[in-house]
Amino acid sequence: MKRKNILVFPCGSEIGLEIQRSLQYSVHINLFGASSIDDHCRYVCKNYISDLPFFDRPDFISCLKKVIVKYKIAAVYPAMDQVVAKLSMHEEELGCKVIGSPKTTTKICLSKLETYRVLDGKVLLPKLYESIRNIKSYPVFMKPDIGYGSRGAKVIQTPEEARQHLNNFPMSMILEYLPGKEYTIDCFTDKRNRLLFVGPRERARITNGISVNTVPVQTNKERFFQFAERITNFIQFRGAWFFQVKENSNGDLVLLEVACRMGGSSGLFRNLGVNFALLSIFDAFGHEVEIFPNRYKIELDRALNNRYKIAIDFSHVYVDFDDCIIINGEINIELISFLYKCINENKRIILITKHAKNLHRSLGYFRLKSLFDEIIHLKGNQDKWRYITNLNSIFIDDSFKERKDVHKELKIPVFSPDAVESLL
Repeated sequence: MKRKNILVFPCGSEIGLEIQRSLQYSVHINLFGASSIDDHCRYVCKNYISDLPFFDRPDFISCLKKVIVKYKIAAVYPAMDQVVAKLSMHEEELGCKVIGSPKTTTKICLSKLETYRVLDGKVLLPKLYESIRNIKSYPVFMKPDIGYGSRGAKVIQTPEEARQHLNNFPMSMILEYLPGKEYTIDCFTDKRNRLLFVGPRERARITNGISVNTVPVQTNKERFFQFAERITNFIQFRGAWFFQVKENSNGDLVLLEVACRMGGSSGLFRNLGVNFALLSIFDAFGHEVEIFPNRYKIELDRALNNRYKIAIDFSHVYVDFDDCIIINGEINIELISFLYKCINENKRIILITKHAKNLHRSLGYFRLKSLFDEIIHLKGNQDKWRYITNLNSIFIDDSFKERKDVHKELKIPVFSPDAVESLL
């Protein structure tokens, strides 16, 4: 496929960030990210566009179209349910592809009630109560008809709690409470309407509606495939999509929702070889795709991650060896990653060390001989600051005294190994 400019919006959502992780190394794609607010996307996307209006603003489509024309965007990859539906309705007006399912499907999947209506009698659905008066026993589960994550979703224990929740979220559905395990099933349907992949995974730990610990289901997978096939008999998908189910008290799978986008934790299967975002783009541009996942065991656990923008400019890096590049007899992978980033940016790397052993042999043992532009091997109590000749530099060392001396004498930024993350 010829290299394409692909725009992810909103790029800072959990889905948007997973799409970026999926596409960042593809030689077939120039990746752009856009957002309506300055969020995490600006830390991770090189081609970041910050000033698009919110998707529900009247001028959103016209402003998005200007971005598409300016950056020669071949396709927009929507990364939120309501944006998926909005862009699919305006694909022709935008003048580029919108990655995803047909607009009829996006409309169905946007509303849980509409999804239940289409699939009523085709798959097992949760019991739906018309009002609080119809509830015969508690707990029940309440969630908005249109929404995502855990916003407005709650297990309700009493009629008083139900009334209060309806006051706060008046568009909530009242559903039977399902006590069993919960699963997300990541799927892919190609341009020929073939269901090429069905990947069930257990939502082992959930935070704010996001599956932050998830593992592939290893047994009885056929029931998930059959469930997916029944859905596709009545709803037409294109590319990545997923559905969520939960077991009732009998262990039967009951549908929670269907979404015509990739799941935020679908990176679990990406790391088994199923890159949903890249597959969806290739399929959208008419290419034949094939899927073959690896079979090893894998578990995904997610947590907040740190990214930084640091306001310094430097051309040289002076870096220590013992307890810095090498810690406890192992290579400091994060620091080495930063040094290779510096190589990409044509910065000069100088090793400055008091290594007591044969330095040439130690560098060879760790395969680091060709990493440095210069090596300064000091003896005894020589002060490192005296050998730093370029002041457009930074200094990385585990020693507090060395860092203090360099900062005091040369007034350049100094970093301990734990602070290197701010440089990446």
